[in-house]
Amino acid sequence: MTESAGGGRDAKAVSRFVESFAAQLVEAGMARMPARVFAALLASDEGVMTAAELGEQLRISPAAVSGAVRYLAQQHMVSREREPGSRRERYRVHGDQWYEALTNREAVIKRWEGALREGVSSLGADTPAGRRMAETLAFFEFVEVEIVEMMERWRAHREKTFGRG
Repeated sequence: MTESAGGGRDAKAVSRFVESFAAQLVEAGMARMPARVFAALLASDEGVMTAAELGEQLRISPAAVSGAVRYLAQQHMVSREREPGSRRERYRVHGDQWYEALTNREAVIKRWEGALREGVSSLGADTPAGRRMAETLAFFEFVEVEIVEMMERWRAHREKTFGRG
């Protein structure tokens, strides 16, 4: 592991953490390379690394870094930025990445709700399949409200605990 362990930390311990946390993300459904890249960024002191640094630390190809970062950016878990005075990109993980990733799910839930409403209408609300669709729709409507309320509580808790982000 390179300098990204920094601050006198044990590079092997940091590497073990990155691989362990990545394995947990994979178990939860994330693809392996994005999980490893995300964990490496999260574990870096600055929260910013170049493709070359990620490739060196994780011993993966530039193509693997590129694909992983593309996925993570689409999920709002990392952002891309230009290195000052360079054409090289840096990838940043933010303190609010979980908030962003979860709130980004709201759009997905809305689309699912629309599809489920159509399903209830198409199948008939009084059929077994239509009732199943209606219950699924009700679940996502419930989750949507809960996410909004939970995010409001999180913002207040985060400000109280960590100050303004």
